[in-house]
Parts: sequence; structure tokens; C-alpha cells
Amino acid sequence: APLVQSGGGAAQTGGSLTRSCEASPAANVPPCMAWFRGKGPEGVAVIGTGSDTPTYGAAVKGRFTISRDNAKSTLYLQMNSLTPDDTNMYYCAAGSKYPCAMWRDQDDWTYWGQGTQVTVSS
Repeated sequence: APLVQSGGGAAQTGGSLTRSCEASPAANVPPCMAWFRGKGPEGVAVIGTGSDTPTYGAAVKGRFTISRDNAKSTLYLQMNSLTPDDTNMYYCAAGSKYPCAMWRDQDDWTYWGQGTQVTVSS
């Protein structure tokens, strides 16, 4: 299921942006989905299916919210209170390695989005 990212890429400090990541074909979406940024990559947030509690990276906890719409096979990232430190390339990922966590080895994820730039100006 290739992942296609979309969403606006520029904001001012204190502003908000929303990222989306749609999986296709919808029937093959793995259970774990996550957002990463940068070349590390740095884990931003991860979410499983059902009642799994999302997990956030320390740098974004309390400001970003990850969610998914299983009917639309779409993953979202709501980013609030943005700062210039949030400027980076953002990638979505989907995989089946349990537990659902921000595994930093790219081979732990079956699919990756193409990446989209987020730029926050001061």
C-alpha cells in the first residue's frame, strides 16, 4: 500500500498545520502508522489500530496530535504551536512490527510516504 502525503507546508511561529497520508490500496494498510521527520529519522508520533494509545516524541508531545481514519485509510498529523525547530521533512510510515513504536530502522517499516517539507518562520 503506497503512502501518498499531502498538506500545506509553511506556517509562522505559533501557527498550525495539518499533514495527511493516504494509503492505497486501502485493504492492505498495516496496523502501525507513524510520522517521522528528518534524516535520523526522528520519531514524531505513532498510532496503532483500535484503542491503542498514540505515542509521541518528546519534542512534539502536547503540541502534535496523530490520528487515523481507517475507513479512509488515512493518517493525520495535526501540528499546533509550531516553532522554527519543527522545520523539517516529514514522512509517514506504515508497518506491522509490534508493538507499534517509533522504530528508527527504516527496514522496520513496510511503506514510506514520499516526504513533504514543513517550514516554520519566526
